[in-house]
Amino acid sequence: MQLAIELGPMQPDTLTAAVEWVQFAEKLGVDMVFSAEAWWSDAITPLAYLADKTQTIKLATGIMQTTARTPAMTAMSALSLHDLSAGRFILGLGASGPQVVEGLHSTRYHPPLARLRETVEICRMIFAGEKVEYQGKVFQMPLPDSEGKAIKIAHAPADIPIYLATLGPNALRYTGAAADGWLGTSFSPEQCEAHLDYLRAGAATKDRTLSDLDLCVSVRVELGEDVDAMIARRKPAVAFNMGGMGSAETNFYNDAFKRAGYADDALAIQQLWIDGKREAAAARVPDAMVTAFQAIGDHATVTERLSKYRDAGVTTLKLGLDSAGPIGPARYALLEQIVDITKGIT
Repeated sequence: MQLAIELGPMQPDTLTAAVEWVQFAEKLGVDMVFSAEAWWSDAITPLAYLADKTQTIKLATGIMQTTARTPAMTAMSALSLHDLSAGRFILGLGASGPQVVEGLHSTRYHPPLARLRETVEICRMIFAGEKVEYQGKVFQMPLPDSEGKAIKIAHAPADIPIYLATLGPNALRYTGAAADGWLGTSFSPEQCEAHLDYLRAGAATKDRTLSDLDLCVSVRVELGEDVDAMIARRKPAVAFNMGGMGSAETNFYNDAFKRAGYADDALAIQQLWIDGKREAAAARVPDAMVTAFQAIGDHATVTERLSKYRDAGVTTLKLGLDSAGPIGPARYALLEQIVDITKGIT
């Protein structure tokens, strides 16, 4: 399995530490670093800075939101990063959710899958060096009844992998049919078919198999002996995903846990969260909603858990290392331990 790390905010007081963290991961042989598009930064600018500070590690957006920019600007930004990084850039795309899209970006969320599909198709036209003439449900290029004209981006054709962060069944099918990689969350290797069945079905429609995708799955890792304390620390985050990562009507994380066999739990936690009972929501999270979706415990337990990810077909582990605190000696040591563990199971 390949390994990937996540990049937190690159702010003036954390800039040096963030760069040194990525350089350290690169020296250990970590394959990718993902930059998030959260409430502190866009996803792509930090990677432009890192392109000059690294040599081999792949630089990926995890994710660029399809509602935050036009497909053409997404493609041009990707081409710029492709050039700046000597071909190390990976374009990770996702639809985000209605609370962020409609609350922050002043864009209607629906139809998210149509927008994602059309963004991918337009980006690939631009990457291929084609003149862009596209008439879709969301995007029309050029706009009809306008002064616009079909334009070809002034850049040589480029091969830029596209990874999609998807959770809903239809979006997973599309990912299997069209993407170079899948950015998976809410994933349990014991219930992997809750995601992989849809990816596999989509791949089959295009004479592909799951081996045509890099299955890049997020997993939070914590090494230690006090498993009960680890579980307790992580329950609030699970409750937030069930109740806060989306609206009452649209929460893809909640839906993913339902498909994995936790429907009653997911709905109960969500309702408590919506009612403002945050502590009760965390207390309602069963232990299995932590342990089955993360890798926590002593060295032997974590080794066994990560082996299950490999056996489920995961090809890249996107590591969540927040258990070690901010960037510093403890996080460096944890990454070294994980690198050693995965070398022994690949």
